Amino acid sequence: MHTPHGLPEQNLFCLPSSLVPTPWSRYAKPMIDFTSQRHEFAHTIQQALDNTISIKNLSGPGEAPERLVAAMRHGALNGGKRLRPLLVMQTADIFGIPEKQTLNAALAVELVHCYSLVHDDLPAMDDDDLRRGQPTVHKAYDEATAILAGDTLLAHAFALLAEEKCHPAPQIRANLVLELARGAGAGGMAGGQARDLEGENGGFSIDEISQMQDMKTGALICAAVRMGALLGKADKPQLDALTIYGKAAGLAFQLADDILDLTASAEQMGKATRKDAARSKPTLVSRIGLSAAERHLGETIHSALTALLVFGPEADGLRATAKYFAERES
Repeated sequence: MHTPHGLPEQNLFCLPSSLVPTPWSRYAKPMIDFTSQRHEFAHTIQQALDNTISIKNLSGPGEAPERLVAAMRHGALNGGKRLRPLLVMQTADIFGIPEKQTLNAALAVELVHCYSLVHDDLPAMDDDDLRRGQPTVHKAYDEATAILAGDTLLAHAFALLAEEKCHPAPQIRANLVLELARGAGAGGMAGGQARDLEGENGGFSIDEISQMQDMKTGALICAAVRMGALLGKADKPQLDALTIYGKAAGLAFQLADDILDLTASAEQMGKATRKDAARSKPTLVSRIGLSAAERHLGETIHSALTALLVFGPEADGLRATAKYFAERES
């Protein structure tokens, strides 16, 4: 399995035998109200997105076109759990960084995620008509506008990281830009989507499926965690542990998504389900079966929680999010 950032390879499916006896579900319950935290933070991100995606804030040197901005708002403000920016905030919180000082970085990650959804829904990609229970951007507007809306969401994400209010230190801002670019680029999310399209022709091994999903879904989730660590000036052992957590959390999210695609209804998911099988998309669930995938999900969450043993209660937010990834129903 590919491991970015020079970390030693770790097979998330094959844990050391000394760790296996403690399943993730038996870890102590984090001492936070995760549901309240998640909803409150989602509201904060929603308000911040509402403020930043406006003609006024997006204009310069010329005035941003009204229809383009409306399409961007449709793609970014139409609900969403805001889990990736939550990971930025929770990781930064380990190091005592207040929410206000993480907001630009958190917003940048969410804008990249929203851009990817707008483009993934296009007819040339996944060809989806619904997203979060509403028409996708290309259905609500048109394909050309959807492409431009995604392009602009991506561009604005990096503008947010370049602003001084993101972090006063230029080197930290540059590191955040590099981290997000890697997570979103050819070796990350975009490259993973390209591999996903290739995989529809068949022939992918389990390792190749794992690499594809590690890039397509896991890279941006891991980048969100690492960006929070960069804001907190984590030392190398801390950053290494958080990177292992981020990779495991990303894999868990994708595994849960693949399981839900088979077991949840379209109403639950807010989008069409069972499309992976219809398009012969390569997933671990399709290769190893539902029961084995559910076991792997538990092992992966265990791996994520094990990585956080170097931290105390200050990492309870990340622990709760990992458990939520496994238990979510939509």
